[in-house]
Amino acid sequence: MDTSPITLRNSKLGPRVVRALENRRFEAWYFDETAAAVEKALALIPREHVVSWGGSLTVDGLELQKLLEERGNRLIDRDKAASREERIELMRQALLCDTFLCGANAISEDGQLVNIDGNGNRAAAMIFGPRQVIVMAGINKVVKTAADAMARARTIASPLNVQRFAALKTPCNETGSCADCLSADSICNYIVTTRRCNPPGRIKVILVGRTLGL
Repeated sequence: MDTSPITLRNSKLGPRVVRALENRRFEAWYFDETAAAVEKALALIPREHVVSWGGSLTVDGLELQKLLEERGNRLIDRDKAASREERIELMRQALLCDTFLCGANAISEDGQLVNIDGNGNRAAAMIFGPRQVIVMAGINKVVKTAADAMARARTIASPLNVQRFAALKTPCNETGSCADCLSADSICNYIVTTRRCNPPGRIKVILVGRTLGL
């Protein structure tokens, strides 16, 4: 059994954040390891569900899409589009899927989610459309307050995420630091705080005691 200070701290913080999320009508779970988190996610998704996702290094890293495809779920995958027009159409179709998978840019200890989007498709799906949303998040996304969550999303997650796209001409891609820009290539166009889940249980948060995503 791992008794390192980091693991012990995570095992205490994680369940507290889960309780805070539940108090805000999310369904939530904490797992020390990624394997158990993946198992839980798969258990929450019926085989007949059509599944899609927003851009998420966490979801990609857990290979949930591959596992769901192997299991027989129908997937809406925008990355298989042959053109920009088809990609946008697939993103629109994803808003009416059964299960939508995504990560989180930040989670406050009192159970609020903060997410920033360039196109808005992920934020839109979290708000309304898919029958259920499953958020996969490493404990590195947890910060103390809602203000801290907004700061993390703006000044840490966004400058990190933009590094994935060399063609984007933004100040943070040049300097690594948020400039609160209005650049044409800005990925900080839609900022959503989910302070409470409505209807209850529609958004499910699986928190993992590991560093996942950016």
